[in-house]
Amino acid sequence: MEAIERYITSNDLLTIIILLVLLLLVLAKQLFQYRYEDFFALLASGKFLAIKSREHKLLFGFNIIMLIVHVLSVSLLLFLTFRLFTDLTQVNPGYTLIRIITGYGFFVLLKITVEKIIANVFDIDEIIDTYIFQKQTYLNFISLIIFGLTVFLVYSDIPRLPLFYFIIAISILGISYTLYVIVKKNPVFISRYWFYFILYICALEFAPYIILYKLITRY
Repeated sequence: MEAIERYITSNDLLTIIILLVLLLLVLAKQLFQYRYEDFFALLASGKFLAIKSREHKLLFGFNIIMLIVHVLSVSLLLFLTFRLFTDLTQVNPGYTLIRIITGYGFFVLLKITVEKIIANVFDIDEIIDTYIFQKQTYLNFISLIIFGLTVFLVYSDIPRLPLFYFIIAISILGISYTLYVIVKKNPVFISRYWFYFILYICALEFAPYIILYKLITRY
């Protein structure tokens, strides 16, 4: 009887990222208990946005931690996507994962910076700061849902491709819900400047992700 060579994909790197995300969540709960509780009650209550959106402090400690969690969670999904559709025996998984985390982190920070520059140029800082805070809060929350589902994708025996498409569908629904909530919370401003809002969404929300997708699929 001939021996059959078995290929096993190591999840050590992914385990480190998962533990790091969990550690950051524990740290956020210990340092910012009330914010942490309000944040996790986001879908049931608008208390977090109602109180914290007045501050407009994306660089506040809790927001920084949740932004890092967001970057790590989405990067984890991007890496699993890459591993699912690519032969990783031809590349260094560790190097690829670091590149994805660095690239996506830079993409998020650059996007926020460009939005704030545009707000400053058109003298609408307060409006855009509120918009960015609300949007990023929901995106951080969605990233936690993605993180939980991604853990199943890493360790469970569930067929990976259907679960992957399910995670993508949840992500798209989450982003669509985010835009719906923002429109609902700012009806006066959006109805007054609806053309500029649509232009803004297309230029700074959809276009960057399309460009990122093209770059990933090309290279």
